[in-house]
Amino acid sequence: MNTLKTILSNLIVRITLLISHIFDEIRQTIYAWRFTILSLLPVLLSACQFYPVSAPMPEYYYLNPDKDLSTVGRTAFVELDNNSDYPQISTDVTEVLFQALQKKQHFGLAIVRRNNPAWRSLQPDLNSASQTQSSTLPVPPTYTLDQLTAIRKTLKCDAVLIGTVTQFKPYPHMAIGLRLKLVDLRDGQLLWALEQIWDSSDKTTEHRIKNYFKYQMRSGFAPLREQLVAISPLEFIKFITYEVAETL
Repeated sequence: MNTLKTILSNLIVRITLLISHIFDEIRQTIYAWRFTILSLLPVLLSACQFYPVSAPMPEYYYLNPDKDLSTVGRTAFVELDNNSDYPQISTDVTEVLFQALQKKQHFGLAIVRRNNPAWRSLQPDLNSASQTQSSTLPVPPTYTLDQLTAIRKTLKCDAVLIGTVTQFKPYPHMAIGLRLKLVDLRDGQLLWALEQIWDSSDKTTEHRIKNYFKYQMRSGFAPLREQLVAISPLEFIKFITYEVAETL
């Protein structure tokens, strides 16, 4: 009997030691994995960065809440007018803005040059349009329904995007002003309008430029590009047209 008790006692001790050893192994494994995960966490986070959308902050734009832009159809984008002292700037902004708007894919878009015969044929009638400006949002000239019908028929489109480069200053710091209006030619309603001045020396603009290059360009050379945007008209225009397109 004593021998049996001794055997059982030894067996229980061995089982207890075995279980304890197993739990020790499990704890060591958990600690090892925890240490490994914590050690690799910075690497994992750097490799899996989140890129939140850098929200544009134009201060002055209108988007018609009762209109669905996807139903607009073909839109004529008339080359921007130019109130600055730099003739080429309106062409440059028109080209880059056209590309930015195409990426949104809200509607079909075609550039109409100001020297286009079809557009020039409309000018005698359009120049007689009322020059009354909105008291809340200055926009290009307001056309009558007959004039809008003429634009639709001549340019074969359902909407027209017109606007002006209101100012451009390449120094001492880059600044560009835009005034834009998108009109539904089918009923004459204003679909969207914007008036804004972007100044590279403005602290809020600087912050948005940083976000633009960090989250949109996703480039390892973002700091260099941020500096470039302050001296390169093309880079500055790309930033501006991105913000304009994001309001649609």
